Amino acid sequence: MDFLRGIDALPHDARLAVTVGVFDGVHRGHQQVFSVLERTARRLGAMPVVVTFDPHPEAVVVGRAPDLLMDQQERLEWISRLVAGMVVLQRFDEVFRRTTAEEFMARLGGGRNLAALVMTHVSTFGRDRAGTLPVLREMGLRGGWETVEAPTLDLRGARISSARARELVVAGRLAGAARLLGRPYALLGDVVHGERRGRELGYPTANLSFADPVCLPPDGIYAARATWGGEAILSPSRHADAVISLGTQPTFGGRVRLLEVHLLDLDEDLYGQRMRVEFCRRLRAQKRYDSAEELIEQMGRDVARARGILAASDPGPNA
Repeated sequence: MDFLRGIDALPHDARLAVTVGVFDGVHRGHQQVFSVLERTARRLGAMPVVVTFDPHPEAVVVGRAPDLLMDQQERLEWISRLVAGMVVLQRFDEVFRRTTAEEFMARLGGGRNLAALVMTHVSTFGRDRAGTLPVLREMGLRGGWETVEAPTLDLRGARISSARARELVVAGRLAGAARLLGRPYALLGDVVHGERRGRELGYPTANLSFADPVCLPPDGIYAARATWGGEAILSPSRHADAVISLGTQPTFGGRVRLLEVHLLDLDEDLYGQRMRVEFCRRLRAQKRYDSAEELIEQMGRDVARARGILAASDPGPNA
């Protein structure tokens, strides 16, 4: 897939079928939209195009983005796996915020052969979210493109959405979130220096930092899988089973919430690497222990339990 910065970079010599959205998490509902986009593009002899935004529009519209389900780089890689066409990363700023749906479509289609726009009945874009499906259908009749409705996807009577996936992650319902996403929940972060307390306890950790606020499950200890290395996030050169500690280190009176990753059977310098961690199962809640020795004993039990869980489960396509 070709990556373009801004819709103005779209070629004028191609027939285009386009869908527009944030697509945070690239969940199963998004995947269905992409499937409709690809089918529509084939039917009309067009190039499929996905337009997404940086930053999340709510960061500009309401002053704060929701805690994200997915890092931007990973989001773009997932889209490229699912759509064999172009992805446009459109800057969302105060100027773009004031763009009406009519202005957006004129800018998107101006001088181009726009064949189709694919959207769901809950999709909106443009100033005041005025670009609804009925509005775009009418605009398409005047502008000469086809407006194609992609059906939304329900699970257990509720529509699959990024907001619902966030709710499940925050509630610790990781299996439910995985059903919406179509894969285990994962986060991508940068390995940074920490206090090296894990190494002092005999369990060295990689401490992850995130460029944007991310959606985190409840504090606790998790069996996980970690991947890193290579040019593509979803095609890593290295992988390892892991145990995640998420919380404030209550045994040591900590106050800062940290995500620390202990890699099983691997101890090497990973500072500066981008690491993706996949949450497989929560082992227990975080707890304050009376001594470091008592914590070390519990960490040994956590590692042993995680080994059993991870050995018995399928590592999935990204391991």
